[in-house]
Amino acid sequence: MREAPMRTLVIGAVCLLVVLHVVPCSASETVSEVDAARSGLAVIDWIIIAVYGCGTIGLGWFYSRKQQSTQEYFVGSGNMNPILVGVSLFATLLSTISYLSMPGETLGKGPVNMMAMFALPFVYVIVGFVLLPVYMKQRVTSAYELLEKKLGLSVRLLGASMFIILRLIWMSLLIFLTAKALTIMLGVDEDQIPLIALVTGFVAVIYTSLGGLRAVIITDLMQTLLLYGGALLVLGMITYDLGGVSWMPTEWNPAWDTQPVFSTDLSTRVTVVGTLLNYVVWYVCTSGGDQTSVQRFMATKDASAARWALATQLTVSVIVAVTLGCVGFALSGYFTAHPEFLPSDIALKGNADKVFPHFIAFHLPPGVSGLVVAAMFAAAMSSVDSGVNSITAVVMTDGLDRLGRAPTTERQHVMTARCLAFGIGAVVVLASTKMGAIPGNITAMTTKTANLLTTPIFGLFFFALFVPFASPKGVWIGTFFGTMTATVIAFSGPLVLTLHLQFGIDPVALGSTLVETLDKKTGVTILSCRDPISFQWIAPAAITVDIVTGMVASLLFPRRTSTESAQSGLSV
Repeated sequence: MREAPMRTLVIGAVCLLVVLHVVPCSASETVSEVDAARSGLAVIDWIIIAVYGCGTIGLGWFYSRKQQSTQEYFVGSGNMNPILVGVSLFATLLSTISYLSMPGETLGKGPVNMMAMFALPFVYVIVGFVLLPVYMKQRVTSAYELLEKKLGLSVRLLGASMFIILRLIWMSLLIFLTAKALTIMLGVDEDQIPLIALVTGFVAVIYTSLGGLRAVIITDLMQTLLLYGGALLVLGMITYDLGGVSWMPTEWNPAWDTQPVFSTDLSTRVTVVGTLLNYVVWYVCTSGGDQTSVQRFMATKDASAARWALATQLTVSVIVAVTLGCVGFALSGYFTAHPEFLPSDIALKGNADKVFPHFIAFHLPPGVSGLVVAAMFAAAMSSVDSGVNSITAVVMTDGLDRLGRAPTTERQHVMTARCLAFGIGAVVVLASTKMGAIPGNITAMTTKTANLLTTPIFGLFFFALFVPFASPKGVWIGTFFGTMTATVIAFSGPLVLTLHLQFGIDPVALGSTLVETLDKKTGVTILSCRDPISFQWIAPAAITVDIVTGMVASLLFPRRTSTESAQSGLSV
């Protein structure tokens, strides 16, 4: 038993050596003379990050000793502290997205995205008092078990498959964004992204595959504390440097986008009404259809405890969202007061997502930078660990167990789950290198990917639990049209460009404009089209189309009887 901590330290040392391999010896040459005394991350910073990685792996090993069943591995025996579960819910759903996108969005685009917090009371009422009482009556390991009883095996497998695809894309994007931010901190080219992604994913997958949901939830708490503490450190440093909160804006910054309360122009990037509606739909659909959320609710004792978990999640979301929004304001004030500190290739408008990572690496003292970078690693890993654990639960429960291919003993069950978790993590790390093809800043990128399947998945649960006349054929049809609607809106700009290049259709006729940008590395002019429909309408439009077409199709293609529907298997 004493050998296990030594193995943990060895693994952590390997992580440190791999990470140090990508640190350029001439990093100081890329920094301005003003920053010559601070040349990116110091050795102490990497030691802090390595210690954190060792600690999380050790925690996974600690909980792995107590696992006797897949029930313990996936839902922690169903009686976990709702406060811890709520923090884990927050860390899972926001993580790196919040840590990088919120400051960049507020700094470069404007503050309207912070209005999303006013949508959360509506989310609490809908999820807490409409969805959770229904869900918590049925204790399941996989959320998609709820679909089979009403709509048959085909719909259950559809939901499970869509969830797996969604989370694989989601986690791949998270690792990509983290690795991309770290290239800025290290002063290396983006071709180092695969190696950085490998290190980040390796640590997360190791402790997740070992420790199961208990390790995930405990580390999510640690990661949230680091994430929030890092944001507070940045605010404190800037406030001290500027001698107060002069960074807080008192009027609309001319560099920000136009962000009206409402606009009839669907191409308007962000509006107050669109933001509120988008967040209500996204939160409700994620809470009611995503295995990562349902699995955590199932880890609590009952509906009342699950509501406490939900309330904790939403409360932490508000606190962190306000703090990260203020970080964006503070960064804007800092670099407005010290424009000489900002490299020529980073601007407050245009590529504002790079400002926060640059500040962390080059403007925080050694040691403090390590803590904040550890928070970034933490933010990424909190989603990777949760996603890997949830996908493993779905593959085991909805795939191997349901189709009669389950291992024969409980011990083999747990070992198979761990192997699956490690394999899924490896796939995510490899896929993360392809995420750069998605257009837009971090906020736009994540919304375009997260909402493609989030709303159609929830649509399955809506039909199964709340539409008595729903039929398998009708649900399949509704899911198809809902998914197509989300895809067309998410990639409306590239679609318009394709129609222009292939058929000569004027982008203006489709509510868009043609944009030409010069690739600084290759010197090649790149054509693109502005999205004629903003990404904020993906979720509201997709769920509306899904429900309407699904209901109509269910009336046109009714199921014969409840018994026949349950026995229909893969036929729809």
